[in-house]
Amino acid sequence: MKKNLLSFFLFLTLTSVWAQPDLSYYLPDGIAYNPGIPTPKSIIGHEVGEWHVTHDRMVTYMRALDAASDRISLEVTGFSHEARPLLLLTITSPKNHQNIEAIRAQHVQLTDPAKSGSLDVKNMPLVFYQGYSIHGNEASGVNASLLMAYHYAAAQGPEIEKFLDNTVVLFDPSYNPDGMQRFSAWVNSRKSKVISTDPFDTEHNEAWPGGRFNHYWFDLNRDWLVAQHPESQARVRSFHKWKPNVLTDHHEMGTNATFFFQPGVPSRNHPLTPEKNLELSRKMGEYHAKALDNIGSFYYTQEGFDDFYYGKGSTFPDVQGAIGILFEQASSRGHAQESVNGVLTFPFTVRNQFVTSLSSLKAVNEMREEFLNYQRQFFKDAVAEAAKDVNKAIIFGSGKDKAKSFHLAEIIARQQIDIYKVPSTQTINGKEFGAEGSYIVPLNQPNYRLIKGMFEKRTQFKDSLFYDISSWTFPLAFGLEYEELKALPSLGEKVSEAKLPAGKRIGGKSDYAYVFESTNYYTPRALYRLLNAGLRVKVATDPFYHSDGRKFERGAILFTVAGQDKNAEVIEYLINEIAQKDGIDIYAFNTGLDYKGVSLGSSSFMNIRKPEIAMLVGDGISATDVGEVWHVLDTRFQIPVTLMPVEVFNRVNLNKYNTLIIPPTWGSLSASDATKEKLKTWVQNGGILIGLENAVNWLNTAGLGKFDMKKEEEKKDGVVKARPYGDLDEYTGAQETSGAIFEATADLSHPLLFGYYNAKMPVFKSNNLYMEKSKNAYANPLVFTSSPLLSGYISKQNYAKLKEASVAGVSAMGQGRVIGFTDNLCFRAFWFGSNKLLMNAIFYGPIISGGSSR
Repeated sequence: MKKNLLSFFLFLTLTSVWAQPDLSYYLPDGIAYNPGIPTPKSIIGHEVGEWHVTHDRMVTYMRALDAASDRISLEVTGFSHEARPLLLLTITSPKNHQNIEAIRAQHVQLTDPAKSGSLDVKNMPLVFYQGYSIHGNEASGVNASLLMAYHYAAAQGPEIEKFLDNTVVLFDPSYNPDGMQRFSAWVNSRKSKVISTDPFDTEHNEAWPGGRFNHYWFDLNRDWLVAQHPESQARVRSFHKWKPNVLTDHHEMGTNATFFFQPGVPSRNHPLTPEKNLELSRKMGEYHAKALDNIGSFYYTQEGFDDFYYGKGSTFPDVQGAIGILFEQASSRGHAQESVNGVLTFPFTVRNQFVTSLSSLKAVNEMREEFLNYQRQFFKDAVAEAAKDVNKAIIFGSGKDKAKSFHLAEIIARQQIDIYKVPSTQTINGKEFGAEGSYIVPLNQPNYRLIKGMFEKRTQFKDSLFYDISSWTFPLAFGLEYEELKALPSLGEKVSEAKLPAGKRIGGKSDYAYVFESTNYYTPRALYRLLNAGLRVKVATDPFYHSDGRKFERGAILFTVAGQDKNAEVIEYLINEIAQKDGIDIYAFNTGLDYKGVSLGSSSFMNIRKPEIAMLVGDGISATDVGEVWHVLDTRFQIPVTLMPVEVFNRVNLNKYNTLIIPPTWGSLSASDATKEKLKTWVQNGGILIGLENAVNWLNTAGLGKFDMKKEEEKKDGVVKARPYGDLDEYTGAQETSGAIFEATADLSHPLLFGYYNAKMPVFKSNNLYMEKSKNAYANPLVFTSSPLLSGYISKQNYAKLKEASVAGVSAMGQGRVIGFTDNLCFRAFWFGSNKLLMNAIFYGPIISGGSSR
């Protein structure tokens, strides 16, 4: 009872002098702790919750526990973008540690129906993955990890010994080291001796972009399935190495909330997730409720959050025979903050996370056999479903873009799905699958449900509200051909680790010219290599032919050998780099004569200028959208970009740049008339201004282009239909287009579509922006079809507006161009299919004819 009163006091009141609780505030009653194990304070220099632990101090403490305890084995599984170590502690009894590899190997057999039937789970340890603070500014989780690690190492008595005998804990104290470090530095450097609880204090208001994200400002909790970042790749490797039964994921939410634990809204579970998953989550929830009741903390469950998108940490396990559990603690976003429930202190938030970490440990032990049997049955059922499926395999790929095929194969192989190369070029339903750039995924394998989750198209849903996106069909995301096959075809080499196929040099060495197609994903990287080396490069705006009869489409890249400022050795080096590193086939031309198409000296080959790019960042700009573009330019195409803060924009000399990107905004950009005039003059002098998503609206209102949006249709009779007040949130939520896939018609002759080769392409849409088609017949390069829904959810009202809306538009302004896209072209780093639209705007914007202006 004394602890309950202390908890209540800390939550509701603060004295003018900060009363920092010690370990006794957090640790459970009646448990002795080994004095030979270092406490957090003895290593990090302060009590847990007194300061926000920094990543380096957290690492130091975990290493100290590893050195002091025979229950813990620490490994570095990888490094973040900023080279911080990613730690994983394997925690179990000393006896289990002596036999750890045999335990792991036996446990993994539960996921193989051919072997799992003979396993006796009565004495088999359960594997439990505990992870904290994937959002760096949700710091109560990572700070609670100090306490939980100490408890594992130091707690004594029959209960903890039994738990460790029966459990192998994979302990991940910080999912997001870079974001965590950014946030801890912010709040610690702004902490007063007399704690400020005012929500308007600087401590509680991080500078843009905040600590939530990783180095490139990505939300890592959306990256589990696609694993495009090193932090995620390390976690996924560990997950598949061990195949845990339960994974817990500790987060924070708004300050005025309480505490949430799963399950989420039952009607929003993904249909591929068995009902038994919900049943086990509820049973586990009873442990959390009892633990929180005991310390007087309020909580809720089965509201707000869901388990639909398999790319989240708490949902990723659900399609792989495990149970994912999300915890959300109201955030103090600093050391203490006023809330509608009183003053919320950081130690209080840490304690709730620690208490539910303990309740999770208790639950997985007392439900151990249930979880182990569930895992075994999950994969047995999956294989049985696969056997009944009329489709036996999926083939995907492209003979024209081996790089995109490779990257999808890379994602699939990373998730330990069996995938094979196509043994020879095949044509199926009129689609050609080249031997070098195509792959086959058999469905009859234990990860059948995961494969379905990656490839399925779904347009029918039990619920119309989504916490995250409603569709992510991978081959559509990559813009690749794919087919479901009724019979398993011949398989080529099994892919253990996908490798980008190297390009070829065709026609040998030339003293005249070289050409390559722009269909390859890495064309922009190759193009920038040439331009950055000082070569003059041209793009074809009409088809032409090689002397061997091969046709090259619009968008093909030409560079001569003669007349360049670089010698032949430099050109040879660049050609080899493009072939080997970019995977592009390069053709030698020994003559420019072409009677079937245009000759190489034709004015239809247009010079490409080297892009000098700036992108607006800072307050008012969406950090994740900026991060997506930055990541693509920096890591994929290796093209430099200046991240220009909006507050310095007014005093910048824009003549240093020829391309400016305005990402989506939160609210509206603030710009004076003088700034708008400055921008207009820059465009008129040849600048390329690119607006993404709702930035298109700003361009329109600022007089920097003509991008009219479709408006709501007025009610014919003027009567508004009455609706129950209680349905308000559900109705408005159903109008959100959270993320779905739609088909658009592409004008392949337009420079924005150079390098694309299908007249129809999938477009990802996660907003309600619907641009009117231009009245200029030549100014609609990409338009949604009249029946565009491919996969995902959209309301009837919004679907009507989406039909035949324009995705992209160009406005001519003097010598420059203003280019607007209504949709996200670089979504979460895995939407490869539309990246080329952005790159084409950057490279080919200057050559777009003014006659195609909106």
